[in-house]
Amino acid sequence: MDYYNLIEASCRSVNLEFDEGKYSQFVEYKKLIQEWNEKINLTAITDDEGIMKKHFIDSIKVFNFSGLRDAESIIDIGTGAGLPGIPMKIVRPGMKVVLLDSLMKRVNFLNEVIARLGLGDIKAIHGRAEDYGREEYRECFDVAVSRAVANMTLLTELCMPFVKVNGYFVAMKGPGADAEITDAKAAIAMLGGKLEQVIEVEIEESDLKHNLVIVKKIKPTPKQFPRKPGVAAKKPLK
Repeated sequence: MDYYNLIEASCRSVNLEFDEGKYSQFVEYKKLIQEWNEKINLTAITDDEGIMKKHFIDSIKVFNFSGLRDAESIIDIGTGAGLPGIPMKIVRPGMKVVLLDSLMKRVNFLNEVIARLGLGDIKAIHGRAEDYGREEYRECFDVAVSRAVANMTLLTELCMPFVKVNGYFVAMKGPGADAEITDAKAAIAMLGGKLEQVIEVEIEESDLKHNLVIVKKIKPTPKQFPRKPGVAAKKPLK
């Protein structure tokens, strides 16, 4: 399969430039995922086509939200193997990116990727969103993005504190996210947000689909949020 043309078409669909240098970074990144996945659990998807489509192109498609094309700073909450933050950085290298993950082994992997790909103005940090969202990174980013496997109500509490007023929280969700979004509306309002739109995304040469849930931050998040680690999961906002 011609992955270069596939990724180029994906970038072109969201008005981003692509070239051989960026493709080389994706190829190296894929190899590192496959190598490290033998030592630590990064992803269940390890074949070339799966990584290219379900991880890399899926991550690039976050730029279907036009507000991200002008964002200067993003934080990727629960980044795992660096998704979507590293693919976003590769195709839009001018952005400042922070990758946050709670497992040190994954942060070590991310630092290896950053070094091997020669990425600048990006850093991986080890910790929990509940802690960093109350400290130095509070309301510091144009966009918080998350592909983490958590429900929309929980993700909203973890991500919204990082976003500047007039910035955005973008949640990458599967095709059946309607009930989650409905359940999260009270939490979104409580945390200073407003549901702006839901964008359906399709992946080239596949039947894969997902949704981008776009929440605009219209006022500061109250100081009591995020709550201490574990509380948001046990006592979701209603």
